[in-house]
Amino acid sequence: MFIDDITIKLKAGRGGDGKVAFNNGKMALGPTGASGGNGGSIYLEGVLDFGALIQFRHKKELAAEDGRIGKNQFNDGRDGDDLILNVPIGTVVHNLSDGKEFEIISIGQRLLVAKGGRGGKGNFKFRSPINTSPMEFQEGLPGEKCEIRLELKLIADVGFIGLPNVGKSSLLNRLTNAKSKVANYSFTTLDPNLGVYYELILADIPGLIEGSWHGKGLGIKFLRHIERTKTLFHFISAESPDPANDYQIIRNELGLYNKELLDKPEYVFLSKADMLDKNEINKKLDRLKTINKEVIPISVIDDESIASVEKILRKIIKLKY
Repeated sequence: MFIDDITIKLKAGRGGDGKVAFNNGKMALGPTGASGGNGGSIYLEGVLDFGALIQFRHKKELAAEDGRIGKNQFNDGRDGDDLILNVPIGTVVHNLSDGKEFEIISIGQRLLVAKGGRGGKGNFKFRSPINTSPMEFQEGLPGEKCEIRLELKLIADVGFIGLPNVGKSSLLNRLTNAKSKVANYSFTTLDPNLGVYYELILADIPGLIEGSWHGKGLGIKFLRHIERTKTLFHFISAESPDPANDYQIIRNELGLYNKELLDKPEYVFLSKADMLDKNEINKKLDRLKTINKEVIPISVIDDESIASVEKILRKIIKLKY
């Protein structure tokens, strides 16, 4: 199960109370109560695991460790352990408690979301010339609480887009070690699938349909994953009776959702080319010329066409570096 949008509640650790204690040794009378430890804080840390949010599926309330109470003989209480939560790079953090918004965009990036409470002072800190045996101490302060929404927007080098059942998953499996589900019916892909081709992250976005931008079909849930994709591979099935219209449907959906998506570099592929003879393929390509696009016919069972896709990917790698 893939989770890309979830709300959780966080509670940082409470600071430990200060201690009231006195030295009973001869010639060494006086207060020795130490301070309590600080409560643990909660951090989010970016990782390259796009399925990391599933850890919150059944555990939506998390807390860091409290600080320990101060001890005798000037020994401060132990600080509570910090709680570090791994989230995928590309996660937008919406703090519902204060309205602030942050982004995790790199591996190892760490974001403080709830600070632990400060430990209270022990009676040693309250000593004075006129108060040599203080009974005062401070209670530890509570840690910060917050409710946050974690929204994943995939950061991928290449995003595979198109109508349902156009062969996106099959190509991803052929190019990478991904094991995406493949079947001859619409909406086989219900969650984004990822693969790695050398230095490139490839993302197979579930099929879009007309009206996706306002929630039809799988809706805008997956359109947002295209926002941070650097290059688009647009797939049109050779079996389509009107490939030019199929292309325009997807372009319209992208533009209605976010016009900036139309400016991304795009490569167009006529997939499943092995399903038709050469004359029929040429007719499909002629129809697509009406949209002034250079379209590449491909088939996952044809090594030559796969090589043409890999040539484009190598070009993208060079541009990346």
